[in-house]
Amino acid sequence: MSNLEQRPAETLTGSVPSPRQSLRVLAPRDVPLGGTRAMHVRRTLPHRDLRTVGAWCFLDDYGPQEVVGAGAMQVPPHPHTGLQTVTWLLDGQVRHQDSLGNDQLVRPGELNLMTAGRGISHAETSPTGATGDLCGLQLWVALPSERRDVEPDLGHHADLPVLHGEGFEATVLLGSLMGATSPARAFTPIVGAEVELRAAAVVTLELERTYEHAVLALSDDVVVDGTPVERAHLVHLSPGRPGLRLSAGRAAGRLLLLGGEPFDEELLMWWNFVARSHDEIVEAREEWMAAVAGAATRFGQVSAYDGAALPAPAVPTSRLRPRRRTQ
Repeated sequence: MSNLEQRPAETLTGSVPSPRQSLRVLAPRDVPLGGTRAMHVRRTLPHRDLRTVGAWCFLDDYGPQEVVGAGAMQVPPHPHTGLQTVTWLLDGQVRHQDSLGNDQLVRPGELNLMTAGRGISHAETSPTGATGDLCGLQLWVALPSERRDVEPDLGHHADLPVLHGEGFEATVLLGSLMGATSPARAFTPIVGAEVELRAAAVVTLELERTYEHAVLALSDDVVVDGTPVERAHLVHLSPGRPGLRLSAGRAAGRLLLLGGEPFDEELLMWWNFVARSHDEIVEAREEWMAAVAGAATRFGQVSAYDGAALPAPAVPTSRLRPRRRTQ
């Protein structure tokens, strides 16, 4: 999904030092995609108090909302560099079309993992004739410097490993959890998993001690290490934990677990680009605007999409500069 903010702020992300508290809860912010009448998302990464969780650097949570009018997803072709996009649906369907020629329908329980690398463009829309509700997650994973210019690629995984335990099931999207490993391509030590808790369940998940972790509540009645967490709020957990205690109330609970080794690189994020400097951002934007005008560039063309591509916002007049890491 594109970041459709027309005045996107520069975001320097880097490793977050261990917080004074080992557990902290962060509230999301509401972001309209393309205007006040467009689809809204709840964004928890990047957050002013937490820029990355491992290599996870962006997290939008949206829906449920009825797929009619402004409720439908209509994101025109837009570019990405230096990252992987993760599409994970809880309800509904999304059509992915990209400049590599892929035209993929994504359903709940299926992982769509697009590696942008040096550059790619794609569109995401609700399929023609879609009805019902749309609810899902869009995440970005930053690529490390030595791999950020890899060739673009799309991986679609409809058969992911599922952990079955007393009181829970966990689907592993990316990386490994408790011996289960996703077939999806990862470039850093990482984990991403959707966990479903049965009503009144109390569960302990084993964690990789060297990772920092975060839990996004996808339902009410989710308790993380004794702390109740509201729907759409994110809990950050510092490295060093051998396990994570989760519980649900009278109703079943649902959550997303993210984690990874703290990402040591500083990242300059602006619009849909993950870069390292102002000049990289300017170059990528100029190439994308040339592509919008029909030129052949590294971003290619989403030929299967019936409509115009999304122009990039103007780069701020002041130079985009890396700021100090979160202290």
